[in-house]
Amino acid sequence: MCNDYAREIELSRVLKAVKEMRHVPSFAWRGGNTPNDIAPQPHIKISDKGFVATLDGKHLSGGMVKWAWKTPTGKPVFNFVSEGRDFSKSARCLILATSFYEYTAPAKGKLKDQHQFTIRGADWFWIAGIIKEECFTMLTADPGPDVKPYHDRQICLLKPEQGTDWLNLARPEAELLKPLPKNSLQHRQTRKDGVDL
Repeated sequence: MCNDYAREIELSRVLKAVKEMRHVPSFAWRGGNTPNDIAPQPHIKISDKGFVATLDGKHLSGGMVKWAWKTPTGKPVFNFVSEGRDFSKSARCLILATSFYEYTAPAKGKLKDQHQFTIRGADWFWIAGIIKEECFTMLTADPGPDVKPYHDRQICLLKPEQGTDWLNLARPEAELLKPLPKNSLQHRQTRKDGVDL
């Protein structure tokens, strides 16, 4: 499961692009204040904060939100199976990312091999998520052909222009929460047998 992703882009660039998209509501920071922790992040891990956008009435609201709420036993809920669920009454959100990582067993050593994925032709993308207890989790589906060689699940990715479709469910959930077609993602191995590449 995805437990590491990146947002290596200035938020101002993303917000400018969102503003220029058709049918996207105006943006405002949650609480009216720009957060202090919005610098680009090469690795965002469980319990870190990530930039998340939600619908607040007719406005797009953004803020820095903690990744993963905890179960009564203390286990973090950082990924959430999407199949067979109805999210129409959930607090849906968009998680901003430029890439995500998956990990596989190394040929030697104990440190897992690291694989980085980006969307071809896009500087950034959204991950479909939900919010609970002031924390977000990422929704997952069966892996697409680009991720299947590296993991048996995949986070639900949305291209920039698809984001508001998830927030307002303008399209059926099954159309949105599915893997992208083959060759939509670009893969790069960033660590092998304990050595950063």
